[in-house]
Amino acid sequence: MEVALKIVLVIFALGLIAVVLLQKGKSAGLSGAISGGAEHLFGKTKARGLDLLLQRLTIGLAVGFFVLSLVVAYVVKV
Repeated sequence: MEVALKIVLVIFALGLIAVVLLQKGKSAGLSGAISGGAEHLFGKTKARGLDLLLQRLTIGLAVGFFVLSLVVAYVVKV
């Protein structure tokens, strides 16, 4: 049981790392400041859906990782 939980915890950790690395950075430097106004004015539909999906996936994986970490810590202690 303990080994299975640790394997799932490692999978959650790797998934969380991958999803965070796939997200676009918030500060794109000077080019982001110049083009950011145009994107805000005209809208950005395609990337917005992907950003929202990655954001929700990150939240889900982070909550799962946290809960699973507590469960693994409890199982190892007992």
